[in-house]
Amino acid sequence: MAAKHLSACTTILVGKKASIDGSTMVARNDDTFLPLTPQRFYVEPAVSNRDEVWVSNQNGFKAPLPKNGYRYSLTPNADVAKEGVYAESGFNEKNVAMSATESVYGNERALAYDPLVKNGLAEDSLQSMVLPYIDSARDGVKYLGNLIKKYGSPEGNGVIFSDHDEVWYMEIVTGHHWVAERIPDDAYAVAANQVAIQQVDFNDSDNFMYSDGIQEFVEKYHLNNHKTGFDFRRIFGTDNEKDRHYNTPRVWYGQRYFNPEIEQDPTSSDLPFICHTDKKITVEDIEFVLGSHFNETKYDPLAPGNEDTKTLFRPIAMNRTQNSHVLQIRNDVTGGCSAIMWLCFGVPAFSPYVPFFANANDTDESYANTPLHCDDESAYWMYRKLSMLVETHYSEFAQDDVDFLTDSKEKLRRHVQDTIDEAKGLKGTELTNYLTEQNHQVVKMMRIATEHFNHQLIEKGLNLSKLTFEYDKNL
Repeated sequence: MAAKHLSACTTILVGKKASIDGSTMVARNDDTFLPLTPQRFYVEPAVSNRDEVWVSNQNGFKAPLPKNGYRYSLTPNADVAKEGVYAESGFNEKNVAMSATESVYGNERALAYDPLVKNGLAEDSLQSMVLPYIDSARDGVKYLGNLIKKYGSPEGNGVIFSDHDEVWYMEIVTGHHWVAERIPDDAYAVAANQVAIQQVDFNDSDNFMYSDGIQEFVEKYHLNNHKTGFDFRRIFGTDNEKDRHYNTPRVWYGQRYFNPEIEQDPTSSDLPFICHTDKKITVEDIEFVLGSHFNETKYDPLAPGNEDTKTLFRPIAMNRTQNSHVLQIRNDVTGGCSAIMWLCFGVPAFSPYVPFFANANDTDESYANTPLHCDDESAYWMYRKLSMLVETHYSEFAQDDVDFLTDSKEKLRRHVQDTIDEAKGLKGTELTNYLTEQNHQVVKMMRIATEHFNHQLIEKGLNLSKLTFEYDKNL
Protein backbone atom coordinates (compact mmCIF):
# COMPACT_ATOMS: atom_id res chain seq x y z
CA MET A 1 0.00 0.00 0.00
CA ALA A 2 1.05 3.62 -0.22
CA ALA A 3 0.32 7.22 0.77
CA LYS A 4 -1.30 7.14 4.24
CA HIS A 5 -0.86 3.39 4.21
CA LEU A 6 2.87 3.83 3.95
CA SER A 7 5.40 1.01 3.86
CA ALA A 8 3.24 -2.04 4.25
CA CYS A 9 1.97 -5.33 2.80
CA THR A 10 3.47 -8.67 1.75
CA THR A 11 2.51 -10.47 -1.46
CA ILE A 12 2.63 -14.13 -2.53
CA LEU A 13 1.95 -15.31 -6.10
CA VAL A 14 1.57 -18.95 -7.19
CA GLY A 15 1.27 -20.35 -10.71
CA LYS A 16 -1.22 -23.12 -11.45
CA LYS A 17 1.39 -25.88 -11.85
CA ALA A 18 3.06 -24.89 -8.59
CA SER A 19 -0.12 -25.40 -6.55
CA ILE A 20 -1.37 -28.69 -5.18
CA ASP A 21 -4.64 -28.71 -7.14
CA GLY A 22 -3.92 -26.67 -10.26
CA SER A 23 -5.24 -23.41 -8.80
CA THR A 24 -3.78 -20.03 -9.48
CA MET A 25 -3.36 -18.22 -6.16
CA VAL A 26 -2.50 -14.63 -5.34
CA ALA A 27 -2.37 -13.35 -1.78
CA ARG A 28 -1.49 -10.28 0.22
CA ASN A 29 -1.46 -8.86 3.72
CA ASP A 30 -3.15 -5.48 3.56
CA ASP A 31 -1.22 -3.52 6.19
CA THR A 32 -2.10 0.03 7.12
CA PHE A 33 -0.19 2.72 8.98
CA LEU A 34 -2.14 2.27 12.22
CA PRO A 35 -3.25 -0.87 14.11
CA LEU A 36 -6.91 0.00 13.61
CA THR A 37 -8.22 1.07 10.22
CA PRO A 38 -11.51 -0.89 10.11
CA GLN A 39 -12.50 -2.48 6.82
CA ARG A 40 -15.59 -4.11 5.41
CA PHE A 41 -16.28 -6.75 2.75
CA TYR A 42 -19.19 -6.44 0.36
CA VAL A 43 -20.31 -6.83 -3.26
CA GLU A 44 -20.89 -4.01 -5.73
CA PRO A 45 -23.55 -4.94 -8.31
CA ALA A 46 -22.98 -4.69 -12.04
CA VAL A 47 -23.83 -1.33 -13.61
CA SER A 48 -24.98 -0.25 -17.07
CA ASN A 49 -25.58 3.07 -18.80
CA ARG A 50 -23.95 4.97 -15.96
CA ASP A 51 -22.82 8.57 -16.28
CA GLU A 52 -20.50 9.21 -13.35
CA VAL A 53 -17.12 10.74 -12.53
CA TRP A 54 -14.84 9.19 -9.92
CA VAL A 55 -13.31 11.72 -7.54
CA SER A 56 -10.75 10.77 -4.88
CA ASN A 57 -11.14 12.49 -1.52
CA GLN A 58 -7.46 11.77 -0.79
CA ASN A 59 -5.50 13.38 -3.64
CA GLY A 60 -8.17 14.89 -5.92
CA PHE A 61 -7.75 12.33 -8.72
CA LYS A 62 -10.69 12.63 -11.09
CA ALA A 63 -11.73 10.46 -14.04
CA PRO A 64 -14.95 9.45 -15.83
CA LEU A 65 -16.12 5.92 -15.05
CA PRO A 66 -17.05 3.55 -17.88
CA LYS A 67 -20.78 3.31 -18.55
CA ASN A 68 -20.85 -0.43 -17.90
CA GLY A 69 -19.11 -2.45 -15.20
CA TYR A 70 -19.11 -6.01 -13.85
CA ARG A 71 -20.22 -7.08 -10.39
CA TYR A 72 -17.23 -7.24 -8.07
CA SER A 73 -16.29 -7.77 -4.43
CA LEU A 74 -14.10 -5.41 -2.44
CA THR A 75 -12.63 -4.80 1.03
CA PRO A 76 -12.63 -1.01 1.46
CA ASN A 77 -12.14 1.16 4.51
CA ALA A 78 -15.12 1.58 6.81
CA ASP A 79 -14.38 5.30 7.25
CA VAL A 80 -14.27 6.35 3.59
CA ALA A 81 -14.85 10.01 4.38
CA LYS A 82 -11.60 10.18 6.34
CA GLU A 83 -9.45 7.36 4.98
CA GLY A 84 -10.55 7.08 1.33
CA VAL A 85 -12.02 4.03 -0.39
CA TYR A 86 -9.02 1.68 -0.86
CA ALA A 87 -11.07 -1.22 -2.32
CA GLU A 88 -7.92 -3.39 -2.03
CA SER A 89 -8.95 -6.95 -3.01
CA GLY A 90 -11.62 -9.02 -4.70
CA PHE A 91 -13.01 -10.79 -7.75
CA ASN A 92 -15.21 -9.59 -10.57
CA GLU A 93 -17.95 -11.72 -12.10
CA LYS A 94 -15.57 -12.90 -14.83
CA ASN A 95 -13.47 -14.68 -12.18
CA VAL A 96 -10.66 -12.17 -12.48
CA ALA A 97 -8.84 -11.50 -9.21
CA MET A 98 -7.11 -8.27 -8.31
CA SER A 99 -5.25 -7.11 -5.21
CA ALA A 100 -3.83 -3.61 -4.95
CA THR A 101 -1.42 -2.56 -3.79
CA GLU A 102 2.00 -3.62 -2.61
CA SER A 103 3.87 -0.36 -1.98
CA VAL A 104 7.13 -0.15 -3.91
CA TYR A 105 9.64 2.66 -4.10
CA GLY A 106 11.51 4.05 -7.05
CA ASN A 107 14.99 5.46 -6.59
CA GLU A 108 15.93 9.10 -6.87
CA ARG A 109 17.74 8.63 -10.16
CA ALA A 110 14.65 7.41 -12.01
CA LEU A 111 12.22 9.72 -10.22
CA ALA A 112 14.34 12.74 -11.13
CA TYR A 113 13.36 12.29 -14.78
CA ASP A 114 9.82 10.94 -14.36
CA PRO A 115 8.51 12.33 -11.09
CA LEU A 116 5.35 11.14 -9.39
CA VAL A 117 2.12 12.89 -10.38
CA LYS A 118 0.48 14.41 -7.29
CA ASN A 119 -3.12 13.98 -8.42
CA GLY A 120 -2.59 10.81 -10.45
CA LEU A 121 -4.20 7.39 -10.02
CA ALA A 122 -3.40 6.35 -6.44
CA GLU A 123 -4.12 3.22 -4.45
CA ASP A 124 -7.27 4.62 -2.89
CA SER A 125 -8.88 4.72 -6.37
CA LEU A 126 -6.97 2.06 -8.24
CA GLN A 127 -8.97 -1.12 -7.56
CA SER A 128 -12.29 0.64 -8.16
CA MET A 129 -11.02 2.09 -11.44
CA VAL A 130 -9.89 -1.27 -12.83
CA LEU A 131 -11.46 -4.47 -11.46
CA PRO A 132 -15.06 -3.93 -12.67
CA TYR A 133 -13.88 -3.42 -16.25
CA ILE A 134 -11.44 -6.23 -17.06
CA ASP A 135 -11.92 -9.70 -18.57
CA SER A 136 -8.61 -11.38 -17.73
CA ALA A 137 -5.42 -10.91 -15.77
CA ARG A 138 -3.53 -9.86 -18.89
CA ASP A 139 -6.32 -7.45 -19.73
CA GLY A 140 -5.97 -5.97 -16.24
CA VAL A 141 -2.33 -5.09 -16.83
CA LYS A 142 -3.11 -3.46 -20.17
CA TYR A 143 -6.10 -1.57 -18.79
CA LEU A 144 -4.19 -0.19 -15.81
CA GLY A 145 -1.18 0.58 -17.98
CA ASN A 146 -3.36 2.79 -20.18
CA LEU A 147 -4.72 4.61 -17.12
CA ILE A 148 -1.20 5.27 -15.84
CA LYS A 149 -0.19 6.55 -19.26
CA LYS A 150 -3.13 8.96 -19.24
CA TYR A 151 -3.22 10.08 -15.59
CA GLY A 152 0.16 9.20 -14.12
CA SER A 153 0.86 7.73 -10.67
CA PRO A 154 1.47 9.63 -7.40
CA GLU A 155 3.19 6.67 -5.73
CA GLY A 156 4.94 3.37 -6.36
CA ASN A 157 2.54 0.43 -6.48
CA GLY A 158 2.77 -3.30 -7.04
CA VAL A 159 -0.50 -4.65 -8.45
CA ILE A 160 -1.63 -8.28 -8.62
CA PHE A 161 -3.89 -9.81 -11.28
CA SER A 162 -4.91 -13.42 -11.83
CA ASP A 163 -7.43 -15.56 -13.67
CA HIS A 164 -7.79 -19.32 -14.00
CA ASP A 165 -4.77 -19.50 -16.27
CA GLU A 166 -2.33 -16.65 -15.55
CA VAL A 167 -0.83 -14.70 -12.65
CA TRP A 168 0.65 -11.26 -13.28
CA TYR A 169 2.60 -8.86 -11.06
CA MET A 170 2.80 -5.24 -12.20
CA GLU A 171 5.15 -2.68 -10.63
CA ILE A 172 4.53 1.03 -11.21
CA VAL A 173 7.65 2.81 -10.01
CA THR A 174 7.67 6.37 -11.34
CA GLY A 175 5.06 8.78 -12.60
CA HIS A 176 4.50 6.84 -15.82
CA HIS A 177 6.83 3.85 -16.06
CA TRP A 178 6.06 0.25 -15.12
CA VAL A 179 6.83 -3.37 -15.89
CA ALA A 180 4.61 -6.43 -15.44
CA GLU A 181 5.79 -10.03 -15.40
CA ARG A 182 3.75 -13.19 -15.70
CA ILE A 183 4.59 -15.67 -12.96
CA PRO A 184 5.53 -18.95 -14.71
CA ASP A 185 2.97 -21.69 -14.17
CA ASP A 186 5.46 -23.81 -12.22
CA ALA A 187 6.77 -20.96 -10.04
CA TYR A 188 5.97 -18.81 -7.03
CA ALA A 189 7.07 -15.35 -5.96
CA VAL A 190 7.18 -13.28 -2.76
CA ALA A 191 7.28 -9.48 -2.74
CA ALA A 192 7.61 -7.10 0.20
CA ASN A 193 7.64 -3.34 -0.43
CA GLN A 194 10.71 -3.35 -2.62
CA VAL A 195 10.83 -3.45 -6.41
CA ALA A 196 10.92 -7.17 -7.12
CA ILE A 197 10.97 -7.79 -10.89
CA GLN A 198 14.46 -8.48 -12.20
CA GLN A 199 15.57 -9.16 -15.77
CA VAL A 200 13.06 -8.02 -18.40
CA ASP A 201 12.90 -9.74 -21.80
CA PHE A 202 11.47 -7.17 -24.18
CA ASN A 203 11.13 -9.82 -26.89
CA ASP A 204 8.89 -12.03 -24.76
CA SER A 205 5.42 -10.49 -24.96
CA ASP A 206 3.86 -13.64 -23.52
CA ASN A 207 5.52 -13.02 -20.15
CA PHE A 208 6.35 -9.32 -19.99
CA MET A 209 4.49 -6.06 -20.52
CA TYR A 210 5.84 -2.57 -19.94
CA SER A 211 5.20 1.14 -20.35
CA ASP A 212 5.74 2.81 -23.69
CA GLY A 213 9.26 4.13 -24.13
CA ILE A 214 10.75 2.64 -20.99
CA GLN A 215 13.89 1.37 -22.77
CA GLU A 216 14.50 4.73 -24.40
CA PHE A 217 13.87 6.48 -21.07
CA VAL A 218 16.50 4.35 -19.32
CA GLU A 219 19.01 4.83 -22.11
CA LYS A 220 18.46 8.59 -22.43
CA TYR A 221 19.06 9.26 -18.75
CA HIS A 222 21.79 6.65 -18.25
CA LEU A 223 19.87 4.72 -15.58
CA ASN A 224 21.12 1.20 -16.27
CA ASN A 225 24.02 0.57 -13.92
CA HIS A 226 24.72 -2.91 -15.33
CA LYS A 227 26.72 -3.55 -18.48
CA THR A 228 24.27 -6.17 -19.77
CA GLY A 229 20.59 -6.91 -19.47
CA PHE A 230 17.70 -4.84 -18.11
CA ASP A 231 17.39 -5.52 -14.37
CA PHE A 232 14.25 -3.60 -13.47
CA ARG A 233 14.90 -3.88 -9.73
CA ARG A 234 18.42 -2.43 -10.04
CA ILE A 235 17.47 0.29 -12.51
CA PHE A 236 14.32 1.61 -10.81
CA GLY A 237 14.28 0.26 -7.26
CA THR A 238 15.93 1.01 -3.96
CA ASP A 239 18.66 -0.96 -2.19
CA ASN A 240 19.31 0.56 1.20
CA GLU A 241 19.53 -0.12 4.91
CA LYS A 242 15.78 0.19 5.37
CA ASP A 243 15.20 -2.46 2.71
CA ARG A 244 17.53 -4.85 4.51
CA HIS A 245 15.65 -4.53 7.82
CA TYR A 246 12.10 -3.87 6.66
CA ASN A 247 11.67 -5.63 3.33
CA THR A 248 14.14 -8.30 2.27
CA PRO A 249 13.87 -10.36 5.50
CA ARG A 250 10.18 -10.99 4.74
CA VAL A 251 11.02 -12.26 1.27
CA TRP A 252 13.77 -14.37 2.82
CA TYR A 253 11.37 -15.97 5.28
CA GLY A 254 8.78 -16.76 2.62
CA GLN A 255 11.41 -18.37 0.41
CA ARG A 256 12.86 -20.18 3.43
CA TYR A 257 9.45 -21.74 4.08
CA PHE A 258 8.93 -22.90 0.50
CA ASN A 259 12.59 -23.81 -0.11
CA PRO A 260 14.14 -24.73 3.28
CA GLU A 261 16.99 -26.48 1.50
CA ILE A 262 18.37 -23.19 0.12
CA GLU A 263 20.66 -21.14 2.37
CA GLN A 264 20.21 -17.37 1.98
CA ASP A 265 20.94 -14.25 4.00
CA PRO A 266 17.86 -12.35 5.23
CA THR A 267 19.52 -9.05 4.32
CA SER A 268 20.65 -10.11 0.85
CA SER A 269 19.95 -7.70 -2.00
CA ASP A 270 20.01 -10.58 -4.47
CA LEU A 271 17.05 -12.70 -3.36
CA PRO A 272 15.34 -13.96 -6.54
CA PHE A 273 11.86 -12.89 -7.61
CA ILE A 274 10.81 -15.97 -9.58
CA CYS A 275 11.27 -19.12 -7.49
CA HIS A 276 10.66 -22.85 -7.91
CA THR A 277 10.06 -25.53 -5.31
CA ASP A 278 9.43 -29.26 -5.48
CA LYS A 279 6.69 -28.79 -2.91
CA LYS A 280 3.13 -28.34 -4.18
CA ILE A 281 1.82 -25.17 -2.55
CA THR A 282 -1.50 -25.16 -0.69
CA VAL A 283 -3.84 -22.45 0.57
CA GLU A 284 -2.72 -23.40 4.08
CA ASP A 285 0.94 -22.83 3.14
CA ILE A 286 0.15 -19.32 2.01
CA GLU A 287 -1.90 -18.65 5.12
CA PHE A 288 1.01 -19.76 7.29
CA VAL A 289 3.50 -17.45 5.57
CA LEU A 290 1.14 -14.48 5.68
CA GLY A 291 0.57 -15.17 9.38
CA SER A 292 4.24 -15.69 10.16
CA HIS A 293 6.53 -13.68 12.41
CA PHE A 294 9.87 -15.39 11.74
CA ASN A 295 8.57 -18.48 13.52
CA GLU A 296 11.29 -20.84 14.79
CA THR A 297 14.06 -18.32 14.20
CA LYS A 298 15.93 -15.97 16.50
CA TYR A 299 14.10 -13.07 14.85
CA ASP A 300 10.64 -14.01 16.20
CA PRO A 301 9.36 -11.10 18.36
CA LEU A 302 6.95 -13.45 20.17
CA ALA A 303 9.54 -16.03 21.20
CA PRO A 304 12.05 -16.01 24.08
CA GLY A 305 15.47 -14.69 23.18
CA ASN A 306 17.67 -11.65 22.76
CA GLU A 307 15.53 -8.51 22.50
CA ASP A 308 17.85 -6.86 19.97
CA THR A 309 17.68 -9.85 17.64
CA LYS A 310 13.93 -10.25 18.07
CA THR A 311 13.28 -6.70 16.89
CA LEU A 312 15.90 -6.61 14.14
CA PHE A 313 13.50 -7.28 11.24
CA ARG A 314 9.89 -6.41 10.44
CA PRO A 315 7.73 -9.57 10.50
CA ILE A 316 5.16 -10.48 7.84
CA ALA A 317 2.09 -10.58 10.12
CA MET A 318 1.53 -7.40 12.11
CA ASN A 319 -1.10 -5.88 14.34
CA ARG A 320 -1.77 -3.35 11.57
CA THR A 321 -2.67 -6.04 9.04
CA GLN A 322 -6.30 -5.04 8.42
CA ASN A 323 -7.11 -7.92 6.13
CA SER A 324 -5.18 -10.83 4.71
CA HIS A 325 -6.50 -12.66 1.69
CA VAL A 326 -5.80 -15.58 -0.61
CA LEU A 327 -7.56 -15.26 -3.98
CA GLN A 328 -7.79 -18.80 -5.30
CA ILE A 329 -9.10 -19.79 -8.74
CA ARG A 330 -9.51 -23.54 -9.09
CA ASN A 331 -9.23 -25.41 -12.37
CA ASP A 332 -10.64 -28.71 -11.09
CA VAL A 333 -14.25 -27.54 -10.66
CA THR A 334 -16.89 -25.79 -12.74
CA GLY A 335 -16.21 -22.12 -13.42
CA GLY A 336 -19.15 -20.94 -11.34
CA CYS A 337 -17.59 -22.42 -8.19
CA SER A 338 -13.94 -21.90 -9.02
CA ALA A 339 -13.13 -18.50 -7.50
CA ILE A 340 -12.76 -18.41 -3.72
CA MET A 341 -11.59 -15.56 -1.51
CA TRP A 342 -10.04 -16.77 1.74
CA LEU A 343 -10.39 -13.70 3.95
CA CYS A 344 -8.86 -12.99 7.37
CA PHE A 345 -10.06 -9.85 9.15
CA GLY A 346 -7.98 -10.37 12.28
CA VAL A 347 -4.21 -10.43 12.69
CA PRO A 348 -3.34 -13.41 10.45
CA ALA A 349 -0.92 -14.84 12.99
CA PHE A 350 -3.90 -15.61 15.24
CA SER A 351 -7.10 -15.57 13.15
CA PRO A 352 -8.71 -17.92 10.58
CA TYR A 353 -9.14 -17.37 6.86
CA VAL A 354 -12.83 -17.74 6.00
CA PRO A 355 -13.66 -18.91 2.43
CA PHE A 356 -16.14 -16.93 0.33
CA PHE A 357 -17.24 -18.08 -3.11
CA ALA A 358 -16.84 -15.15 -5.48
CA ASN A 359 -19.97 -16.04 -7.44
CA ALA A 360 -22.24 -14.31 -4.91
CA ASN A 361 -24.45 -11.25 -4.94
CA ASP A 362 -23.97 -10.08 -1.36
CA THR A 363 -22.05 -10.71 1.87
CA ASP A 364 -23.20 -11.29 5.42
CA GLU A 365 -24.19 -8.19 7.37
CA SER A 366 -21.36 -8.78 9.84
CA TYR A 367 -18.85 -8.35 7.00
CA ALA A 368 -20.72 -5.79 4.91
CA ASN A 369 -21.01 -3.26 7.75
CA THR A 370 -18.14 -2.51 10.10
CA PRO A 371 -18.46 0.23 12.74
CA LEU A 372 -15.51 2.46 13.46
CA HIS A 373 -15.32 1.32 17.09
CA CYS A 374 -15.38 -2.09 18.73
CA ASP A 375 -18.75 -3.86 18.81
CA ASP A 376 -20.21 -7.32 19.33
CA GLU A 377 -21.72 -7.83 15.86
CA SER A 378 -19.13 -7.24 13.14
CA ALA A 379 -16.68 -9.85 11.88
CA TYR A 380 -13.81 -7.35 11.80
CA TRP A 381 -14.06 -6.58 15.51
CA MET A 382 -14.72 -10.19 16.51
CA TYR A 383 -11.46 -11.32 14.93
CA ARG A 384 -9.55 -8.30 16.24
CA LYS A 385 -10.70 -9.31 19.73
CA LEU A 386 -9.42 -12.83 19.15
CA SER A 387 -6.06 -11.48 18.02
CA MET A 388 -5.74 -9.22 21.04
CA LEU A 389 -6.67 -12.01 23.47
CA VAL A 390 -4.13 -14.47 22.06
CA GLU A 391 -1.25 -12.01 21.98
CA THR A 392 -2.01 -10.71 25.50
CA HIS A 393 -1.05 -14.09 27.01
CA TYR A 394 0.82 -15.51 24.05
CA SER A 395 2.86 -18.16 25.85
CA GLU A 396 -0.26 -19.50 27.59
CA PHE A 397 -2.67 -19.14 24.65
CA ALA A 398 -0.49 -19.93 21.62
CA GLN A 399 -1.15 -23.69 21.53
CA ASP A 400 -4.87 -23.18 22.15
CA ASP A 401 -4.91 -20.83 19.17
CA VAL A 402 -2.99 -23.27 16.97
CA ASP A 403 -5.53 -25.96 17.86
CA PHE A 404 -8.42 -23.62 17.08
CA LEU A 405 -6.95 -22.61 13.72
CA THR A 406 -6.15 -26.21 12.79
CA ASP A 407 -9.70 -27.31 13.62
CA SER A 408 -11.09 -24.34 11.68
CA LYS A 409 -9.03 -25.16 8.60
CA GLU A 410 -10.38 -28.70 8.59
CA LYS A 411 -14.00 -27.53 8.91
CA LEU A 412 -13.60 -24.77 6.34
CA ARG A 413 -11.95 -27.00 3.74
CA ARG A 414 -14.78 -29.54 4.28
CA HIS A 415 -17.36 -26.74 3.89
CA VAL A 416 -15.84 -25.74 0.55
CA GLN A 417 -15.87 -29.30 -0.77
CA ASP A 418 -19.41 -30.00 0.47
CA THR A 419 -20.63 -26.80 -1.15
CA ILE A 420 -19.04 -27.66 -4.49
CA ASP A 421 -20.48 -31.18 -4.36
CA GLU A 422 -23.98 -29.91 -3.61
CA ALA A 423 -23.75 -27.26 -6.33
CA LYS A 424 -23.34 -29.79 -9.14
CA GLY A 425 -26.06 -29.27 -11.72
CA LEU A 426 -26.82 -25.71 -10.62
CA LYS A 427 -26.30 -22.89 -13.10
CA GLY A 428 -26.86 -19.18 -13.51
CA THR A 429 -28.87 -17.34 -10.88
CA GLU A 430 -29.71 -20.56 -9.05
CA LEU A 431 -25.99 -21.29 -8.54
CA THR A 432 -25.20 -17.71 -7.51
CA ASN A 433 -28.00 -17.72 -4.95
CA TYR A 434 -26.88 -21.08 -3.56
CA LEU A 435 -23.25 -19.97 -3.18
CA THR A 436 -24.36 -16.70 -1.62
CA GLU A 437 -26.34 -18.63 0.99
CA GLN A 438 -23.38 -20.92 1.67
CA ASN A 439 -21.24 -17.84 2.26
CA HIS A 440 -23.75 -16.74 4.88
CA GLN A 441 -23.71 -20.20 6.44
CA VAL A 442 -19.92 -20.29 6.80
CA VAL A 443 -19.99 -16.89 8.51
CA LYS A 444 -22.57 -18.22 10.96
CA MET A 445 -20.51 -21.35 11.62
CA MET A 446 -17.33 -19.37 12.27
CA ARG A 447 -19.09 -16.82 14.47
CA ILE A 448 -20.31 -19.57 16.79
CA ALA A 449 -16.87 -21.21 16.89
CA THR A 450 -14.90 -17.97 17.33
CA GLU A 451 -17.12 -16.48 20.01
CA HIS A 452 -16.95 -19.77 21.93
CA PHE A 453 -13.15 -19.75 21.65
CA ASN A 454 -12.96 -16.09 22.70
CA HIS A 455 -14.99 -16.92 25.80
CA GLN A 456 -12.69 -19.84 26.60
CA LEU A 457 -9.66 -17.55 26.39
CA ILE A 458 -11.29 -14.96 28.63
CA GLU A 459 -12.06 -17.60 31.27
CA LYS A 460 -8.52 -18.95 31.08
CA GLY A 461 -7.09 -15.44 31.23
CA LEU A 462 -9.00 -14.66 34.41
CA ASN A 463 -7.03 -17.43 36.08
CA LEU A 464 -3.75 -15.80 35.01
CA SER A 465 -4.25 -12.60 37.00
CA LYS A 466 -1.32 -11.44 39.10
CA LEU A 467 -3.79 -10.07 41.66
CA THR A 468 -3.88 -13.32 43.58
CA PHE A 469 -2.53 -14.78 46.78
CA GLU A 470 -2.14 -18.34 47.98
CA TYR A 471 -3.87 -19.11 51.27
CA ASP A 472 -4.96 -22.03 53.35
CA LYS A 473 -8.34 -23.26 52.09
CA ASN A 474 -9.37 -23.98 55.68
CA LEU A 475 -9.14 -20.33 56.72
